[in-house]
Amino acid sequence: MTLTHEQPEMTPSEVADDHKLRSQFMQRLIADAEHSLCTGDAPTPPRVLVQFWDDADSVPSDVQACLDSWTPLESSGFKRLLFDDLSAAQFIKKNFGVRHVRAFERCSHPAMRADYFRLCFIMKVGGVYIDADDSYQGGRIEELISDSCLKIQPLCYDLATGSMVDPVSSAKTKDSEGRIFYVNNNPLIAPPGHPVIERALESATSQLLSSDKNSRDIQSLTGPGNLTMCLVLHALGARQANSKFDFKLIPDWNSFATTEWPLAYRSDHRNWRHWVRGYE
Repeated sequence: MTLTHEQPEMTPSEVADDHKLRSQFMQRLIADAEHSLCTGDAPTPPRVLVQFWDDADSVPSDVQACLDSWTPLESSGFKRLLFDDLSAAQFIKKNFGVRHVRAFERCSHPAMRADYFRLCFIMKVGGVYIDADDSYQGGRIEELISDSCLKIQPLCYDLATGSMVDPVSSAKTKDSEGRIFYVNNNPLIAPPGHPVIERALESATSQLLSSDKNSRDIQSLTGPGNLTMCLVLHALGARQANSKFDFKLIPDWNSFATTEWPLAYRSDHRNWRHWVRGYE
């Protein structure tokens, strides 16, 4: 794929491994998202809503309120599941191999374990993964499982202001210098065995097993950075094969859910942002 007329043809790996080129490619995907066709011949995702909190017996009341906000989905036939460290480890041991068990054990922070577990669960079972600190806003989630395409949320971070900005309008702006385009790993909506999830799980597993156990690079090891890299590799491969995409970007995710920021746990080490920066 050629990103600009001035650049030589580059391999998918060269694009995905380069932070700037990866962001540029994601910008184009986001800008063209409304015109992109999404097809897939796999089964549709099951009506399963899965979430994670490291200790299911000690969920803070404000986080529990977020979890409870999803109760209305039960009337639409969704089964709601909450996993924690113990039940997630049991799930991985039952459904995956020793490498995956060891990789999960090397996740040093609850956020990393949530990242890794969601890949395992969606890979094996499929369904809808939502972070525990997201509150349901009433959108029709069933519309997002009406086909077999992976659904993920695009994001854009503005370095100058240190804040998130609208990804769609930013992607369509010619001057995007100083902005990073990528995808979130929340939500993850897919049928079991989706190739992007499979690639992201293998990448996270390999990186966790080969990296320093004390590494705090959550984004690249298990989070949005890892998923974005794998999505770019997958999309470039599809374009080279002249195939239609089997994933869809959902820029209006805020109409379905809102991340609640004033939660008590965000002020201590349970907040991965504090942990990454060494704030204990």
